[in-house]
Amino acid sequence: MSRIVVLDYGSGNLRSAERALQRVGADVRVTADADAALDADGLVVPGVGAFAACMEGLRGVGGDKIIDQRLAGGRPVLGICVGMQVLFELGVEHGERTEGCGQWPGTVERLHAEVLPHMGWNTVSPPANSTLFAGLDEGTRFYFVHSYAVRRWELEPSEPFRPALVTWANHGEDFVAAVENGALAATQFHPEKSGDAGATVLRNWLHDVVG
Repeated sequence: MSRIVVLDYGSGNLRSAERALQRVGADVRVTADADAALDADGLVVPGVGAFAACMEGLRGVGGDKIIDQRLAGGRPVLGICVGMQVLFELGVEHGERTEGCGQWPGTVERLHAEVLPHMGWNTVSPPANSTLFAGLDEGTRFYFVHSYAVRRWELEPSEPFRPALVTWANHGEDFVAAVENGALAATQFHPEKSGDAGATVLRNWLHDVVG
Protein backbone atom coordinates (compact mmCIF):
# COMPACT_ATOMS: atom_id res chain seq x y z
CA MET A 1 0.00 0.00 0.00
CA SER A 2 1.47 3.36 -1.05
CA ARG A 3 2.09 5.90 1.70
CA ILE A 4 0.69 9.30 0.68
CA VAL A 5 1.01 12.60 2.51
CA VAL A 6 -1.55 15.34 1.92
CA LEU A 7 0.39 18.49 2.75
CA ASP A 8 -1.33 20.63 5.38
CA TYR A 9 -0.31 24.23 4.88
CA GLY A 10 -3.61 25.84 5.83
CA SER A 11 -5.34 25.54 2.45
CA GLY A 12 -7.30 22.95 0.53
CA ASN A 13 -9.93 20.30 1.03
CA LEU A 14 -7.64 18.23 3.19
CA ARG A 15 -10.13 15.71 4.56
CA SER A 16 -11.90 15.33 1.21
CA ALA A 17 -8.55 14.58 -0.43
CA GLU A 18 -7.66 12.18 2.37
CA ARG A 19 -10.94 10.25 2.00
CA ALA A 20 -10.70 10.15 -1.80
CA LEU A 21 -7.17 8.74 -1.67
CA GLN A 22 -8.15 6.19 0.96
CA ARG A 23 -11.01 5.14 -1.31
CA VAL A 24 -8.54 4.16 -4.05
CA GLY A 25 -6.30 2.22 -1.71
CA ALA A 26 -3.71 4.63 -0.32
CA ASP A 27 -2.39 4.83 3.23
CA VAL A 28 -2.91 8.57 3.80
CA ARG A 29 -1.59 11.02 6.37
CA VAL A 30 -2.51 14.73 6.52
CA THR A 31 0.43 16.64 7.96
CA ALA A 32 2.77 19.63 7.66
CA ASP A 33 5.72 17.55 8.88
CA ALA A 34 8.55 17.97 6.40
CA ASP A 35 10.19 14.62 7.12
CA ALA A 36 6.93 12.76 6.55
CA ALA A 37 6.28 14.71 3.35
CA LEU A 38 9.76 13.95 2.03
CA ASP A 39 9.63 10.28 2.99
CA ALA A 40 6.17 9.50 1.58
CA ASP A 41 5.75 7.53 -1.63
CA GLY A 42 3.60 10.34 -3.01
CA LEU A 43 2.86 13.94 -1.96
CA VAL A 44 -0.46 15.67 -2.66
CA VAL A 45 -0.55 19.48 -2.56
CA PRO A 46 -4.16 20.73 -2.45
CA GLY A 47 -5.19 24.37 -2.53
CA VAL A 48 -8.18 26.70 -2.56
CA GLY A 49 -8.55 30.47 -2.46
CA ALA A 50 -6.09 33.14 -3.51
CA PHE A 51 -2.73 32.35 -5.11
CA ALA A 52 -0.83 34.76 -2.83
CA ALA A 53 -2.35 33.33 0.36
CA CYS A 54 -1.60 29.78 -0.74
CA MET A 55 2.02 30.63 -1.51
CA GLU A 56 2.39 32.32 1.87
CA GLY A 57 1.04 29.23 3.62
CA LEU A 58 3.12 26.88 1.49
CA ARG A 59 6.35 28.76 2.20
CA GLY A 60 5.40 28.92 5.87
CA VAL A 61 5.75 25.13 6.18
CA GLY A 62 8.64 24.90 3.71
CA GLY A 63 6.36 23.31 1.13
CA ASP A 64 8.11 24.90 -1.84
CA LYS A 65 11.42 23.36 -0.70
CA ILE A 66 9.76 20.00 -0.02
CA ILE A 67 8.39 19.96 -3.58
CA ASP A 68 11.85 20.88 -4.93
CA GLN A 69 13.58 18.14 -2.95
CA ARG A 70 11.07 15.48 -3.91
CA LEU A 71 11.24 16.30 -7.61
CA ALA A 72 15.04 16.42 -7.54
CA GLY A 73 14.87 12.78 -6.49
CA GLY A 74 12.11 11.85 -8.93
CA ARG A 75 9.56 11.43 -6.13
CA PRO A 76 5.91 11.93 -7.21
CA VAL A 77 3.99 15.12 -6.43
CA LEU A 78 0.36 15.86 -7.34
CA GLY A 79 -1.04 19.42 -7.19
CA ILE A 80 -4.80 20.04 -7.05
CA CYS A 81 -6.61 23.30 -8.00
CA VAL A 82 -4.58 26.20 -6.52
CA GLY A 83 -2.09 23.48 -5.54
CA MET A 84 -1.57 23.14 -9.29
CA GLN A 85 -1.44 26.89 -9.90
CA VAL A 86 1.34 27.52 -7.37
CA LEU A 87 3.60 25.15 -9.30
CA PHE A 88 3.92 27.81 -12.02
CA GLU A 89 6.23 30.81 -12.02
CA LEU A 90 3.77 33.60 -11.36
CA GLY A 91 0.24 34.35 -10.19
CA VAL A 92 -1.51 37.64 -10.98
CA GLU A 93 -4.66 38.45 -8.99
CA HIS A 94 -6.24 41.90 -8.58
CA GLY A 95 -3.07 43.49 -9.90
CA GLU A 96 -0.91 41.66 -7.34
CA ARG A 97 1.98 39.62 -8.74
CA THR A 98 3.14 36.70 -6.61
CA GLU A 99 6.02 34.36 -7.35
CA GLY A 100 5.06 30.70 -7.43
CA CYS A 101 7.18 27.59 -6.99
CA GLY A 102 8.54 27.93 -10.55
CA GLN A 103 8.41 24.25 -11.45
CA TRP A 104 6.86 25.25 -14.78
CA PRO A 105 7.08 28.54 -16.69
CA GLY A 106 3.82 30.38 -17.08
CA THR A 107 1.37 32.75 -15.43
CA VAL A 108 -1.84 32.08 -13.56
CA GLU A 109 -4.31 34.84 -14.48
CA ARG A 110 -8.01 35.61 -14.61
CA LEU A 111 -9.98 33.73 -17.24
CA HIS A 112 -11.71 35.68 -20.00
CA ALA A 113 -15.25 34.39 -19.51
CA GLU A 114 -18.69 35.94 -19.13
CA VAL A 115 -19.44 33.94 -15.98
CA LEU A 116 -16.90 33.57 -13.17
CA PRO A 117 -16.09 31.64 -11.16
CA HIS A 118 -16.03 28.63 -13.43
CA MET A 119 -18.00 26.43 -11.05
CA GLY A 120 -19.41 23.02 -11.85
CA TRP A 121 -18.87 20.08 -14.17
CA ASN A 122 -16.91 20.34 -17.39
CA THR A 123 -15.24 18.08 -19.92
CA VAL A 124 -11.51 17.97 -20.61
CA SER A 125 -9.36 17.11 -23.63
CA PRO A 126 -6.42 14.92 -22.58
CA PRO A 127 -3.71 13.70 -24.96
CA ALA A 128 -4.10 10.16 -26.26
CA ASN A 129 -1.19 8.81 -24.23
CA SER A 130 -2.30 10.29 -20.89
CA THR A 131 -1.75 8.16 -17.79
CA LEU A 132 -4.03 10.15 -15.50
CA PHE A 133 -7.06 9.84 -17.80
CA ALA A 134 -6.49 6.24 -18.92
CA GLY A 135 -9.72 4.24 -19.00
CA LEU A 136 -12.00 7.29 -19.08
CA ASP A 137 -14.39 7.95 -21.95
CA GLU A 138 -14.37 11.09 -24.06
CA GLY A 139 -16.87 13.51 -22.56
CA THR A 140 -16.18 12.51 -18.96
CA ARG A 141 -16.85 15.46 -16.67
CA PHE A 142 -14.87 16.78 -13.73
CA TYR A 143 -15.69 19.32 -11.04
CA PHE A 144 -14.08 22.77 -11.28
CA VAL A 145 -14.21 25.81 -8.97
CA HIS A 146 -11.89 28.63 -10.06
CA SER A 147 -11.67 32.04 -11.72
CA TYR A 148 -7.94 31.95 -12.52
CA ALA A 149 -5.98 29.50 -14.64
CA VAL A 150 -2.99 29.05 -16.92
CA ARG A 151 -4.10 30.17 -20.37
CA ARG A 152 -0.85 29.37 -22.27
CA TRP A 153 1.51 26.42 -21.92
CA GLU A 154 5.05 27.80 -22.11
CA LEU A 155 7.37 24.89 -21.36
CA GLU A 156 9.33 24.04 -24.48
CA PRO A 157 10.20 20.38 -25.14
CA SER A 158 13.87 19.62 -24.57
CA GLU A 159 16.02 16.55 -24.97
CA PRO A 160 16.52 14.13 -23.30
CA PHE A 161 13.33 14.74 -21.32
CA ARG A 162 9.95 13.52 -22.54
CA PRO A 163 7.58 16.41 -23.30
CA ALA A 164 4.91 17.19 -20.73
CA LEU A 165 1.39 15.95 -21.42
CA VAL A 166 -1.06 18.83 -21.18
CA THR A 167 -4.83 18.43 -20.85
CA TRP A 168 -7.06 21.35 -21.80
CA ALA A 169 -10.57 22.49 -20.90
CA ASN A 170 -12.65 25.47 -22.00
CA HIS A 171 -14.63 28.08 -20.10
CA GLY A 172 -14.81 31.22 -22.21
CA GLU A 173 -11.37 30.26 -23.51
CA ASP A 174 -9.01 27.31 -23.37
CA PHE A 175 -7.05 26.77 -20.16
CA VAL A 176 -4.74 24.11 -18.74
CA ALA A 177 -6.83 21.51 -16.90
CA ALA A 178 -4.07 19.02 -16.04
CA VAL A 179 -0.37 18.38 -16.58
CA GLU A 180 1.66 15.17 -16.49
CA ASN A 181 5.40 15.86 -16.43
CA GLY A 182 7.40 12.93 -15.09
CA ALA A 183 7.13 12.85 -11.31
CA LEU A 184 5.13 16.08 -11.26
CA ALA A 185 1.42 16.00 -12.06
CA ALA A 186 -1.43 18.39 -11.39
CA THR A 187 -5.12 19.00 -12.02
CA GLN A 188 -7.02 22.29 -12.07
CA PHE A 189 -10.24 20.40 -11.31
CA HIS A 190 -10.93 18.67 -8.00
CA PRO A 191 -10.61 14.89 -8.41
CA GLU A 192 -11.74 14.45 -4.80
CA LYS A 193 -15.07 16.10 -5.73
CA SER A 194 -15.43 14.44 -9.14
CA GLY A 195 -17.03 11.15 -8.16
CA ASP A 196 -15.99 7.98 -9.97
CA ALA A 197 -14.13 9.92 -12.67
CA GLY A 198 -11.99 11.68 -10.09
CA ALA A 199 -11.39 8.38 -8.31
CA THR A 200 -10.09 6.93 -11.58
CA VAL A 201 -7.64 9.83 -11.98
CA LEU A 202 -6.38 9.37 -8.41
CA ARG A 203 -6.14 5.60 -8.86
CA ASN A 204 -4.19 6.04 -12.09
CA TRP A 205 -1.81 8.44 -10.36
CA LEU A 206 -1.44 6.15 -7.36
CA HIS A 207 -0.81 2.97 -9.35
CA ASP A 208 1.03 4.22 -12.44
CA VAL A 209 2.95 7.27 -11.17
CA VAL A 210 3.53 6.54 -7.50
CA GLY A 211 3.69 2.78 -8.08
